[in-house]
Amino acid sequence: MESTVLAAEAPWPGGAENEGGLFDFFRDADAAGDSALLWRIAREQAVTQALSGLFHGPAALVQLRLWAFLQLARQGEATLARERIDEIFHALRPEALDTVLKRFRDVGLLAWDDSARTYALPPLAQRVAGLLAPLASDGGGDEDGGELAALLGQVVGANQLGALDAGQVQLLQAQLTRLHGEFADAIASGSEFRLRAARQRYDRAAVLIDRASEAITAIIGHAHGHIALERAARGLGQAQSRLLAMASQFNRALQQVDRQRVTLGTTGITSTDVKRWLQTVRSPHALLDGALGVPAGLSALAPHELLDVTEAEFERDRPVAGPAEELPGAQPAPAGNLTAVALPSELGDLSALLQAWSIEGDGEAAPHGVAAALLGATPADARYAQVAYKAQLLPLLGDPQAGVLPGATGALARLPWRVQWEAATEAIDHPQVELLSQGRMVPATAVPADAPAKAATAPDPSPNPGPETP
Repeated sequence: MESTVLAAEAPWPGGAENEGGLFDFFRDADAAGDSALLWRIAREQAVTQALSGLFHGPAALVQLRLWAFLQLARQGEATLARERIDEIFHALRPEALDTVLKRFRDVGLLAWDDSARTYALPPLAQRVAGLLAPLASDGGGDEDGGELAALLGQVVGANQLGALDAGQVQLLQAQLTRLHGEFADAIASGSEFRLRAARQRYDRAAVLIDRASEAITAIIGHAHGHIALERAARGLGQAQSRLLAMASQFNRALQQVDRQRVTLGTTGITSTDVKRWLQTVRSPHALLDGALGVPAGLSALAPHELLDVTEAEFERDRPVAGPAEELPGAQPAPAGNLTAVALPSELGDLSALLQAWSIEGDGEAAPHGVAAALLGATPADARYAQVAYKAQLLPLLGDPQAGVLPGATGALARLPWRVQWEAATEAIDHPQVELLSQGRMVPATAVPADAPAKAATAPDPSPNPGPETP
């Protein structure tokens, strides 16, 4: 949303020249206009041209321009006469100085006043000098924490002036994340020398972060209300905490290295000292001179004697091959039969009983009690398990899903009988079952249309087992 608003506030600077140059690198020029960062960079045409003129050419010439420009920027005078410039750059050749000054005037880094006959640094030069300020500092390279110190100085200074934006905070966060990755790689390597070098860099970075911790805390606390700055400040706080938490990891890794160090006898020389000494030796292979001996030759033995002994050893130790064994002949497979798991006989007995009831009464079967269906033709021989199994089969009668199944289960479900349970129990004279739920077995034609719904609310039709009779 922010990038869209910025793109709508002002037209893209540069006009047709910008469209013919910068936009040629993008697949879609309209999509490139949605980038707020690209809009800000394209707006700084003067700074871009000044930097291009300053850094264009061979490396030695670029270094000369940088040195001359930073020397001019460090002068405390508002205007500089040509004599003063010649005095500052007295060590340069005149033609080299004239070339550098002409380039500065062409790109807008140096202004010439004809009336006063003096040079002056315009505001553009001051902005470029601010960008190049880390090059003129005494912080050293990245190994000495110069880059981190420069980024911290920019972020803290911009926060004090109230000109801090999310981009500066993200640059500092990226540097902290990069340092965390480098330190993690050093810890994972297990190299003592790499660990100690990384620990020195970590200590310098930790001191810088500790000095700027209050400013970073203020940035995180004052970022409310600005979505991009708040997100960047939260990421900066996480990166800072992750980096500061690595002190314990360094300590554990160095302690592990100390435990692995070996002392050579009672001399006090450790394996680390030997490694340091080997790194200083210019020709390590020269240490092997005279360390390897020549083995003794066997010229005293006669060749024919060796041959006789070798043949005897081969004849004695050669294994004797056994007789060849034929593969067994083909044999017919043993006869077998495929048997399927048979269903309990109670299922067939219940189906046969219900079919017999259907034949009675000249096609109009009469209702029967549930006890008669569960106990079967010989009630005295029915066991409790058989009665319980049959009670679980009764709900299958008239079930539409079970009716399409093949076999005995589907045949039972298709029988024209239905079960109607009652909310009561009855006592029966049976050696194994004392109480049984009351109910009737009625023909399917006598069951009303809403019978399935009522049957669903009936009590559990499973029999209530009583005390077994011995």
